[in-house]
Amino acid sequence: MIKIGIPRALLYYQYYPMWQTFFEELGAEVVVSPPTTQTVLSEGSSRVVAETCLPTKVFLGHVLSLVKKCDYIFIPAIRSVKSKTYNCSKFLGLPDMTKAVIPESPPILDIDIDVNKGKHELYQAIYKLGRRFTWNPFRVRRASIAAWQANLNYQQLLCNHSLTPPQAIERILDTPGVEPKTHSEYPIPMQATIAIIGHPYLLYDEHINYRLIHRLKQAQNKVLTPEMLTTEELESATARLVGRAKWTCEEEVVGAGGHYLRSGADGVIGITAFGCGPDSLMMDIVQRQAQTMTTPFMSLTLDEHTAEAGIVTRLEAFLDMIYRKKRKRICV
Repeated sequence: MIKIGIPRALLYYQYYPMWQTFFEELGAEVVVSPPTTQTVLSEGSSRVVAETCLPTKVFLGHVLSLVKKCDYIFIPAIRSVKSKTYNCSKFLGLPDMTKAVIPESPPILDIDIDVNKGKHELYQAIYKLGRRFTWNPFRVRRASIAAWQANLNYQQLLCNHSLTPPQAIERILDTPGVEPKTHSEYPIPMQATIAIIGHPYLLYDEHINYRLIHRLKQAQNKVLTPEMLTTEELESATARLVGRAKWTCEEEVVGAGGHYLRSGADGVIGITAFGCGPDSLMMDIVQRQAQTMTTPFMSLTLDEHTAEAGIVTRLEAFLDMIYRKKRKRICV
């Protein structure tokens, strides 16, 4: 059986259930790289220049961890998934960059996804990828339909049950076909409700963000993330702040930030990668909006030199400010 490697980085948290379903429907076995470690990050960083952004270094480290463990590695070049919106340039050149800096990598399965080229081009790209496994176009079509349905189910699971992507993926893999329980994840009173905004590859990689979500929950805070909002809520908040979104990832930052600033969250934390142009622009929009409101906002910028002590100190100070504000409101 052909083994397809999928790096646990970048778009993994958004599309893994869809990718897994597609390849398994075509008879392949999917192999996912292990969670990020310092070794993974260091090895990825060693292959590129220092100015390369942190998420890309992590991704390359995950590719290296899959060498000799699979027959192919799946690395799509996703230009756009919505009309007249575009992805960051790192996603466009990811397959070529990987081939250039990791020559020992297994053959790369790349597919160019750009909905602005029309449905015909998209279907042709999917069939071209599927022909690596079968020449039967009907089998490729069935696999693509099953993959799209898996993606819809995944998005619904995230939104309806207030799960993070790692929780939803684990639930899908462990209990396929079982209806998730609807009981509250927070059985005791919470100290505060904290919203975290940013890209999934920053929010859910526990190594590079030093288990930020875990720390918040451990301190008895309720955590909200962009995936817990509906598409309508994200689009409405984005339109209110910037009009029509121009970046593929804009709604998960600007939309989620704008929504949570107005929805009663006690505080909002924005996570960005150092040196990322789109991140800096989008987070600045949210930060300016926060300045006109009463909701506390903190921006955390991550790179490979970020110290755990710095993250913990800032987080503790931010939470302490929120707790004092809540106590003062109760006393009044």
